[in-house]
Amino acid sequence: MNNLKLFMIMTMLRATILAVGSLVFSASADQSSSVRELLLARNAEFNEELIRVSEHVYTVVGVGTGPVSMIVGDEGLVIVDTNIDLAAGKKILAEFRKITHKPTKAIIFTHGHVDHTGGAEAFLQEGTQIWARENFGAEDVPLEQAGVTITRQRGIRHGGILLPRDDIVHLGVGRRYIPSSLGNDTNLAAAGPIKPTHTFSGDQQTIHVADLTLKLVAANGETKDQLYVWYEADRVVFSGDNFYKSWPNLYPIRGTGYRDVYAWIHSLSAMLNENPHHLVGGHTRPVIGEANVRKTLGNYRDAIKYVFEKTIEGMNKGLTPNALVEYARLPEEYRQLDYLLPYYGHPDWGVRSIFNGLVGWFDGNPTNLFPLTPNEEAMQVAELAGGEKSLRRSFEQAVENKQYQWALQLSDYLLALSPGDRVIMLAKADVLDILAEGRLNGTARSYYRTYAMELRQAVK
Repeated sequence: MNNLKLFMIMTMLRATILAVGSLVFSASADQSSSVRELLLARNAEFNEELIRVSEHVYTVVGVGTGPVSMIVGDEGLVIVDTNIDLAAGKKILAEFRKITHKPTKAIIFTHGHVDHTGGAEAFLQEGTQIWARENFGAEDVPLEQAGVTITRQRGIRHGGILLPRDDIVHLGVGRRYIPSSLGNDTNLAAAGPIKPTHTFSGDQQTIHVADLTLKLVAANGETKDQLYVWYEADRVVFSGDNFYKSWPNLYPIRGTGYRDVYAWIHSLSAMLNENPHHLVGGHTRPVIGEANVRKTLGNYRDAIKYVFEKTIEGMNKGLTPNALVEYARLPEEYRQLDYLLPYYGHPDWGVRSIFNGLVGWFDGNPTNLFPLTPNEEAMQVAELAGGEKSLRRSFEQAVENKQYQWALQLSDYLLALSPGDRVIMLAKADVLDILAEGRLNGTARSYYRTYAMELRQAVK
């Protein structure tokens, strides 16, 4: 690759990065709006507001990482989830104090993710009960026991934690929020993470607190410790992360154990069977009104069910994950719904996760029982192309033809053959930025951009 050709390729790539955000998004949703327009319109979900959901339920949205709800009883308050850190928790409590100064009698954690539990200290008072399922925090246990740490780095990438603010529009189900624990230890809870004081096992537990009667229901889905809260008096269901306005994160690209999609579908059906009039999700704004809730939650459940059943159908036909992604495409009736667009999770990732979670890594093709190593495959591809120089020309051609995914894959072959090649590393970074601009999915955009930043830092 001569210097003039390199200059032309890199210049074209960087010009494309600036322009690609105005392209029509069609990869995962048939929309007439551009990616950037959809992302900017999505910001309306994250405006800070104290919302009165029902007679006794108030929810603060737009602070930190997700909604926090207050149920007002005669004798005190019950708080459902507490956001990510003490700073966010205090800000939300200040909003609730505009309504009432009653004491907090109980906190309910819908699951163990820190973005729902980290702000608990802000709401704690003497004698406050903290309720969760008995297996609270179950998702992290296998990883911790095995000593897996790579998920931290991948989590930083998918959350865009290290990126400049201007590089992040939002993360699909909330604005990027960097916890105080990463920069200001004075905001950390003195005793560390707050643990439940009360747990339940089995299918459900009815609790009576603050003169309120609440049903806590085991609801496996995004996590194995997930529950939903049913407040029958006001017909409000608090779903935790089994619902938010986006295609769900059936598989998070930061990495985790299999999320049981079959159980997730069952949990959504159980919530529907309560006949809720209002729905407070784990992220994004509440859904208000019986008809609206039934339609939204029903479509959400049915869309996941379609992908699950279609994936199983294709698996039984012998299709491999790459083929299943095409086979289990969502029907148009679901793809056009804003609350099922892939802002956060992605159907393709869900299909792959279902396959791997149920039958493991082997796709059934004997070719893949003992595949070539990346380096061996790269050498064979280079030879097929006529040598490494020809492979580089193929990379240039892919960029010129705007075949960016193919260019990305070719860059990996070139880097396998010549690790540390500064030219290809920088070109790959530019391609990643182009792909990021064309993606609606918040975590994919952040992962692409962070990885591109890491490549440029490695070159420096």
